[in-house]
Amino acid sequence: MKLTPELHVLVLVAIVTALMWLPYMLARIFTRGLVKTMANPDPSFKPDPAWAERARRAHANAVENLAVFAPLAIVAATIGVSTPTTVMAANIYLWARIAHFVVYTLGIPVLRSLAFAAGFAATLAMAGAILGAT
Repeated sequence: MKLTPELHVLVLVAIVTALMWLPYMLARIFTRGLVKTMANPDPSFKPDPAWAERARRAHANAVENLAVFAPLAIVAATIGVSTPTTVMAANIYLWARIAHFVVYTLGIPVLRSLAFAAGFAATLAMAGAILGAT
């Protein structure tokens, strides 16, 4: 199987998703210190800053959505479907997930929902293109 544009974007999405934990973990280290950050959770520890908690939730959301998008990109490559629609959907998905993480972390609710919706629509477009090609 060759590295299609959709799989290339999937690799980028995976890298971005993997790196999303850095901001909130750095905030936790700054807030609690390295030793308490590596310790087992304890209710006596200082809570994470609000923005860091939002970043953690945005990261969890990215992981949940990657579990839906990734198989679609892999199926498209496996069955040889690579169209302008699937390439565009993959790229929209990538940028929508980046935007979602940023605006969720910043606490901008309406933009967060719009970014999520764009990623969801891209996922549906990818699925539709696959089903339309079979």
